Amino acid sequence: MSQHVVVIGAVALGPKAACRFKRLEPGSRVTMLDESDVISYGGCGIPYYVSGEVADEQELRTTSFHMVRDVQFFKDVKGVDVMPRTRAVEIDRDARKVKYKNLATGESGELEYDQLVIATGATPRKLNLPGEDLKGVHYVSNPHDAVAIKEAIAKGEVNNAVVVGAGFIGLEMAEAFTDLWGVDTTVFEIFDQIMPRLVSPEMARMTQEHMEEQGVQFHLGETVKALEGDGRVQRVVTDKRTVEAECVIISVGVVPNDGLARDAGLECNERGGIVVDETMRTTDPAIFSGGDCVVVKNLVTGQPAFLPLGSMANRQGRVVGDNLAGGSSKFDGVLGSFVVKTFETSLAGTGLSLESAKAAGLDAASVLLVSLDRAHFYPSKDLMTLELVYEKGTRKVLGIQGFGNAGDAMVGRINAVAAAMKFGLTIDELSTMELAYAPPFSSAMDVLNSVANMADNAERGLNRGVGPEGFEKLWEQRDSGDYCFLDCREAPDAEPLMEKHPEHWCNIPQGEIYKRFSEIPEDKTVVLVCNTGARAYEAQVMLDHKGVKDAVTIRGGMAALKKWGMDV
Repeated sequence: MSQHVVVIGAVALGPKAACRFKRLEPGSRVTMLDESDVISYGGCGIPYYVSGEVADEQELRTTSFHMVRDVQFFKDVKGVDVMPRTRAVEIDRDARKVKYKNLATGESGELEYDQLVIATGATPRKLNLPGEDLKGVHYVSNPHDAVAIKEAIAKGEVNNAVVVGAGFIGLEMAEAFTDLWGVDTTVFEIFDQIMPRLVSPEMARMTQEHMEEQGVQFHLGETVKALEGDGRVQRVVTDKRTVEAECVIISVGVVPNDGLARDAGLECNERGGIVVDETMRTTDPAIFSGGDCVVVKNLVTGQPAFLPLGSMANRQGRVVGDNLAGGSSKFDGVLGSFVVKTFETSLAGTGLSLESAKAAGLDAASVLLVSLDRAHFYPSKDLMTLELVYEKGTRKVLGIQGFGNAGDAMVGRINAVAAAMKFGLTIDELSTMELAYAPPFSSAMDVLNSVANMADNAERGLNRGVGPEGFEKLWEQRDSGDYCFLDCREAPDAEPLMEKHPEHWCNIPQGEIYKRFSEIPEDKTVVLVCNTGARAYEAQVMLDHKGVKDAVTIRGGMAALKKWGMDV
């Protein structure tokens, strides 16, 4: 039977749900309204438009076959009526009506619905700082922001930029300013690392180190107090310094737009976000919701999660479209998969970081591996860093984060783990996971298999190690006389550090451990170091065999220390 579906919101989930439903029920009517005059755009592409990698803002609003997704497109191609510049002001659930106001004309009206979709998205979080309304202060929430930023840069009005917040958008915008335009860019983050809670301090510092090499400045653990200027922003004042800036990006997260749903009496999470079930229904069976305005289940912790990502909104939109037409599709929850490009590298992850896992009350541990992303003899090989988080005892994989080049190799590994984690992946299953192999693409023992093997060895007590941060703490105590830093590489690799630190750094290649065992001091903790950690682990096994249990490996080895920015 023909029905009328009203969709509030026309950016990501709204259009996806509307179009999916129309394909399933061509005879039904769909009306979509949105406050903006620009609809159905790829907001995640905004930093790449600012950087120049996407040449035209309109490309963010086109289909893969180059048609602009505007009002006429939805009318002619999709059979969906769109009301732009129209705000939904009230939902009357008893009468099944949406009251609206046209922002261009001021006129009000009502739309009757059989079923309703709330896709109101989220609003950038404001800091309510003095000067936050100055010209040149942006939130990067829509194409209008993107155009204004790029025009100002192109006109030569921006020599210095400040980014407040070192999350996804903050890092992408910092790259955009620096890479193509050569703008002096400073990032302020209130936490003591970039990408807080998403990755470990080691992974965060590796990414930061690379971005600093490209010219981006970071100030961590610093609070922005005010923005100053005469009509246009000129300075950013923090609790520690004042920095010049003609453009400021505030990227400190978003707040779900759940006000319309709350006012209508729909259940919402106490921390924000509309509550939906696996079918994306709200507590009113005639009303669906999804995208940046809802909370869903975290598949690792089982707790409510807020994850504002365009990819998730599109997947949920199909589920909503199916169920509007009487289907039974389900969206079971999220792991929190992400990837962010940082110049020639990328940082990605899925599931929980070690910090987040412990905060959730899980008995978690992690291992850090630096290994080649393809066969060691293949010319274009590169190092990839993976940190695997798992639950002790159950050996269940809780998350994985990776840092590597900006190609597909590293994010492909993260995606493989994400797909398997939904089914309760363990480190044993990851250890034997089947992955496509050819030397140009991977090693015979893939890096994913290797990081799982490392976790297995750690659980068995065979590989007892620390990462770069742990090594730094040990190195700070080198004058105590309690530690012997034993380089397990061949002599030519170890000699520079032996010459630099003759009292602390010694060398016995891993293959000579047994025959030179007498040289290893019995009264000190032996800190084993090699290029990536593999030979250090082998040396630890040999020392165990000889009865030396007070030995620790540096996971990731010298490669991890270098990426971390530590000059031994």
